[in-house]
Amino acid sequence: MQDRMAKSKVLVVGGTGYIGRRIVRASLAEGHITYVLQRRELGLDIDKLQMLLSFKKQGARLIEGSFSDHQSLVDAVKQVDVVICTMSGVHFRSHNLLLQLKLVDAIKQAGNIKRFLPSEFGTDPARMGHALEPGRVSFDEKMKVRKAIEDAKIPYTYVVANCFAGYFAANLSQMETLLPPKEKVNMYGDGNVKVVYMDEDDVGLYTIKTIDDPRTLNKTLNIRPPENILSQRELVEKWEKLSGKELQKISISEKDWIASMKGLDLAGQVGVTHFYHFFYEGCLTNFEIGEEGEEASKLYPDVKYTRMDEYLKLYL
Repeated sequence: MQDRMAKSKVLVVGGTGYIGRRIVRASLAEGHITYVLQRRELGLDIDKLQMLLSFKKQGARLIEGSFSDHQSLVDAVKQVDVVICTMSGVHFRSHNLLLQLKLVDAIKQAGNIKRFLPSEFGTDPARMGHALEPGRVSFDEKMKVRKAIEDAKIPYTYVVANCFAGYFAANLSQMETLLPPKEKVNMYGDGNVKVVYMDEDDVGLYTIKTIDDPRTLNKTLNIRPPENILSQRELVEKWEKLSGKELQKISISEKDWIASMKGLDLAGQVGVTHFYHFFYEGCLTNFEIGEEGEEASKLYPDVKYTRMDEYLKLYL
């Protein structure tokens, strides 16, 4: 193991967010000196402030900065070796991916960063050039950020974390709930397309494991551990076994699923198109990881990642 002195200093931008908080905790647990950007625009958001203060209690250092003040970002970046950005890119919360271009400018000017991990953590946008409107905007914006990083010759790792279990596994991949259905479950086609479900704490740990690893420099880290590559049907069967109750399964054809977009707001339409690519097309698993990437569970076999039957027990 590297000793603490050799470990990179980390700045997390978006540390109070859904995945950001887990990356902060993993960074501290792995012994990195960890800074969290405290944005001046915090205002009266007491929940965010209290989370930042809880990080401080755990040993994190808060550093003030603002996306409307370029120099404050440069000054923050100069304190560390690695920057991890976890700004939200989902439409039903906040959607800020292109703000990262300001962070790229700051990293370029600072000139000291050994690795930048931009806000990715979902589907690999490099494989989504064919994606449907309006959901493709997330992938297009991530590719704009990637281009800016590579044009600026900033060392990077892109983390592809697939489906967060809190949003996709606990609800058996239903769109309008976060809890397991009690009576019936919508199945996408025959429900046999393979996707990848990940415990969010494991995503945080794999992300931190990669930052000082030369094997992932200027590469994509795919988090795709073999036992978490499951079809929706396999996930539903795990839940039925745990709960002791069989659910009524309603198969939705590809055509009907696409038609269900009609009349939805933008966030709903984005959701429908993303579900289409995951559960009908199989975009998370229909490729081999090539030389441009590495698979996390192969690189870090010591991580005891959470299997989905274990994850689902919490919801009984």
